[in-house]
Amino acid sequence: MTEQVNGAVAAENRTSVERRGDRELLVTRTFDAPPSTVYRAWSQPELFRRWWVPKSVSGVSLVSCEMDVRTGGKYRLEFGAAGSDTMAFYGKYLDVVPNERIVWTNDEGEEGAITTVTFADQGGKTLLTFHEVYPSKQALEEALQGSAAALPEQLEQLDELLSSIGG
Repeated sequence: MTEQVNGAVAAENRTSVERRGDRELLVTRTFDAPPSTVYRAWSQPELFRRWWVPKSVSGVSLVSCEMDVRTGGKYRLEFGAAGSDTMAFYGKYLDVVPNERIVWTNDEGEEGAITTVTFADQGGKTLLTFHEVYPSKQALEEALQGSAAALPEQLEQLDELLSSIGG
């Protein structure tokens, strides 16, 4: 079973968000940048922090961004809003192939997904595929109402960053 989430594919930003079955989410988008540039934006903390937090979530910032993007490496992202406690997201990188694939765990709770992002060369452009597998149907439902709902905006922000940094 495959279904579109939040309507059809958004033509202007080329982001497609699909639910696949009871536990999987698939997001795709084409970027006008080579895989090496898109990979850098996912693997270098100084670039990642420039696009990951959706601008529509006012007052929230990425206060800490630690990423050791290699197989066996770890990451920790801490988000905070003015005057509030921070919320941490963390895990480990299961498989990293530079310019091709990053696979990581989401270890902050029992319902964390395994996330795979691939970077496929499409003649100088990149087809990015963001695939998450959740441990339960309920975990996917919660993600669709929370973090996954922000993915189109985040990928739009990534597109803006890629335009500014070039190949």
